[in-house]
Amino acid sequence: MRDFKKPNLNASRYRPEVYSIMNKEFFDSFKKKYPKYKNLDNKDIRKIIKSFNEFLCEKVIDTRDGVQLPEAVGWLFIGTCQSPIKENIDYAKSNKYGVAVSNKNWETDGKLAKIFFTNYALKHKMKNREFWSFTACREFKRNVSKAYSENWNMYVVVNPNKKLKLEHKRISLKESLINKTAQELKQYNEFEL
Repeated sequence: MRDFKKPNLNASRYRPEVYSIMNKEFFDSFKKKYPKYKNLDNKDIRKIIKSFNEFLCEKVIDTRDGVQLPEAVGWLFIGTCQSPIKENIDYAKSNKYGVAVSNKNWETDGKLAKIFFTNYALKHKMKNREFWSFTACREFKRNVSKAYSENWNMYVVVNPNKKLKLEHKRISLKESLINKTAQELKQYNEFEL
């Protein structure tokens, strides 16, 4: 066992400048583009956006294949990945015991949950799509972690050796086959020859 060097909590930190999209310019342009909502207060618009995002996060967690984002921006899903090769240190326990303690993810059989965003499907072909990215907020990450530890077998297994766009095509094909089969079963009559 190797000793754990406690972090200096009083050391200076680098804090990147934070830019919020929901600023005065955004609200003014939104009200100009959609004049029927100009009577809404900025707090109400912010609350509507936040409630929609929370609903979207819940759907991503509850749905195995993920959710397609509005306006065909992309696809968001949770994938099961193998644990990384490097050691995953549990800093709270290491600080408590003074020895480096690694986190082994025993409740998920050593697997990790990752939030994936992809826009490489044919229906997401838009200009400059390679510049789009997704960064999950802390609350969403924590909810994914909690749900994943309870039901980790439900989520799609992502192969680290294959490209994500190939995996997404496979998932989309599987989803279309399931929908097609369900429609054919509705019309099926076992007594009609």
